[in-house]
Amino acid sequence: MTALLSILVLVFILVAIWQMVKIYDLTQIGNSESGSQVATDSDNKINGYLMLGFLVFIYVITIICFVKFGDLPLMSNSASEHGPGLDRLMIISMIIIFFVQTITQFLLHYFAFKYRGEKGKKAVFFADNNMLEAVWTIIPVIVLAGLVISGLFTWTSIMNPDKGNDPIVVELYAQQFNWKARYAGEDNTLGKANVRLIDIDRANILGIDESDPNAEDDIITTELHLPVGKPVLFKMRSQDVLHSAYMPHFRAQMNCVPGMITQFSFTPTKTTTEMRETPEMIDKIANINRIRVEKSKDLTAKGEDALERYEFDYLLLCNKICGKSHYNMQMKIIVETQEEYDAWLKTQKVFKGSLIAAN
Repeated sequence: MTALLSILVLVFILVAIWQMVKIYDLTQIGNSESGSQVATDSDNKINGYLMLGFLVFIYVITIICFVKFGDLPLMSNSASEHGPGLDRLMIISMIIIFFVQTITQFLLHYFAFKYRGEKGKKAVFFADNNMLEAVWTIIPVIVLAGLVISGLFTWTSIMNPDKGNDPIVVELYAQQFNWKARYAGEDNTLGKANVRLIDIDRANILGIDESDPNAEDDIITTELHLPVGKPVLFKMRSQDVLHSAYMPHFRAQMNCVPGMITQFSFTPTKTTTEMRETPEMIDKIANINRIRVEKSKDLTAKGEDALERYEFDYLLLCNKICGKSHYNMQMKIIVETQEEYDAWLKTQKVFKGSLIAAN
């Protein structure tokens, strides 16, 4: 692959140099050879066939990419209730884009060949064509309106959760370069918080208002546990810069903005264990571990430690470039049964009991 990329880069450099030379020749107006720059019928014919050749190249490369690298039906591993609807909307968009691209590229290259310049042939000029303009205006409007309206319904269902479902309220707190999760406790109401209230000496790392009764039973963790089948409403804050809470398998992403609270809601549908046992994930993990075994051979030969075996986990990632350690800003998400979640929650220390007494 590296060799292929190197060859492609070299080819592009040579083409660029060739084009620069051609541009230089065109600037030599007084040169006696300037007349040779006028395209002949032979030049136009060659150019037309090259356009057809490039069209074939585009289609062949597209087919090869689908067969060799494609993961049809593109997205099928969502683990939230709204995930399949979002995936369906994305797949419909991709199909429309692929269909339009296929047709328009064919017409573009075919017309460049069919209507290439020939001596004695004159082009027919149309000042306007109302029918054509109506067709290429109305059809995109209808298609895009359908996609936008469908997307708005999906977005509304995500951003306006039914409070009657009694969702678990969890705060995701972002800071360079880690995440903290704060559970609302038994009252399911988060206590007030402000970055100005952060007191490291008392272990108040999130700036929670100690005088707020709702804050007493809040629980702060460095690992996110979620019960399967239970709606979760996330409230998001940032301590420093713009971050973005991204949970790819749940098709969830929301910016964490300093000075304001944003929110996102979803219902997990697959436990971590269930996702690990899907055929697609089993194949993916096996492939990753095969690669790690091969790389470990080189590492051990150099006297270095071998790579550990990879095991799938849901992750909360930062999807905004927030600084030099942005790549490492992630938190493990564990989706489990209600019984396992309740048992884990009982082992956690509430905010009131986690504070260090003032001297």
